[in-house]
Amino acid sequence: MTTTEQTQPVIALSDAATAKVAVLLAEEGDEGLGLRVAVRAGGCSGFSYEMFFDSESNPDDRVTTSGTVTVRVDSESAEHLLGATLNYSDGLEGAGFSIDNPNAQRSCGCGQSFS
Repeated sequence: MTTTEQTQPVIALSDAATAKVAVLLAEEGDEGLGLRVAVRAGGCSGFSYEMFFDSESNPDDRVTTSGTVTVRVDSESAEHLLGATLNYSDGLEGAGFSIDNPNAQRSCGCGQSFS
């Protein structure tokens, strides 16, 4: 199986998240980089989110684009992220990314883990 670009994203990026990730990727200066979003066992609620820049595509990746941003999600993480949205806010409470995940039955106070 080869990596293919999907029409239906596993995780959607809000306009603000797309813009911020695009700026951060531009600062890296490597056109091959994309955003990898993953779910790993751990965290205070059972699973935790990971986001990092990655230039590698694996055969089981679900790959989509949001604006100029390539988004990669491995197949195991895709099961937990289907229908989720990555948001970015920059307000009085601070700046940061958050994930609105309809698959999460509960999440911890830090917003970085869920079950």
